[in-house]
Amino acid sequence: MAERTRACTACHGEQGRAGPDGYYPRLAGKPAGYLHNQLRNFAQGRRHYDLMARLVDPLTDEYLGEMALYFSKLQLPYPAPTANNTITPERLAKGQQLVTQGDASRGLPACTQCHGVRLTGVQPNVPGLLGLPLDYLNAQLGAWQTAQRRAHAPDCMAEIVRRMPAQDLIAVSSWLARQPLPADTRAAETPPAGPALPVALRCGSAPELSATRQATAPAKAGGPP
Repeated sequence: MAERTRACTACHGEQGRAGPDGYYPRLAGKPAGYLHNQLRNFAQGRRHYDLMARLVDPLTDEYLGEMALYFSKLQLPYPAPTANNTITPERLAKGQQLVTQGDASRGLPACTQCHGVRLTGVQPNVPGLLGLPLDYLNAQLGAWQTAQRRAHAPDCMAEIVRRMPAQDLIAVSSWLARQPLPADTRAAETPPAGPALPVALRCGSAPELSATRQATAPAKAGGPP
C-alpha cells in the first residue's frame, strides 16, 4: 500500500505527514472513517479539488477504504506549531473560548464537544484539529462558508460556520494552529461525555455524535490537556 499511495504522498508528504505549503493536510493517524468519507466526498462532488477528483475517480470504494485504513495506522510525530499571523490577544482569547466553551447565545457547541477534549479527534469519523496549518484551517472553514466543501447531510459544519462571522473563524483557526500537541495524539475511542447535539447540528458523517451521552461539566478554558 505504501507503493500504491505514492500519488497521495507526492502532495501530502512522506507517509502522509503533510505537505510543505500549508494546504495539503496530514493524513497519517487520522481516523479511518474520516479519511474514507473525505475520499468519497471528492469522488462524489461534495469537495472540490480537480486533482483529487481525478485521482480517486477510477478507484473502487473498497480500494478507497483500504487507503484510508493504511494512513490511519501511521502514528508519526507531529512538528511544532508554526502559526505566527498577526492577531490581538483579545481575538486569540475569543478563539480559545469558542473552541473550548462554544457560545450558547448563538447555539454554537464547543469544538471539543465533537472533536474530543484533547482536540485529537474521535474514532471512527471525527478528525483532530491540532497539528493542522493555519492556511489549511482557514481554507476549509472558508470552503464550508461558500459551499465549496460539504459533507453527508445533515452537514453540521456548514451550519456551524453559518453562525460565525469571519473574524470568529479566524480567531478559532489562529488559536488552534498555535497549540502544541498532547503527548498522546491518537483520536479518542468514544465521543466526549455530555448531552446529545441538537437536531440542527447533527452530523451525517459522524452519526455516533448524535447519541445521548452522559452529562458532564463544560470544558474549561485553556489549552488541550
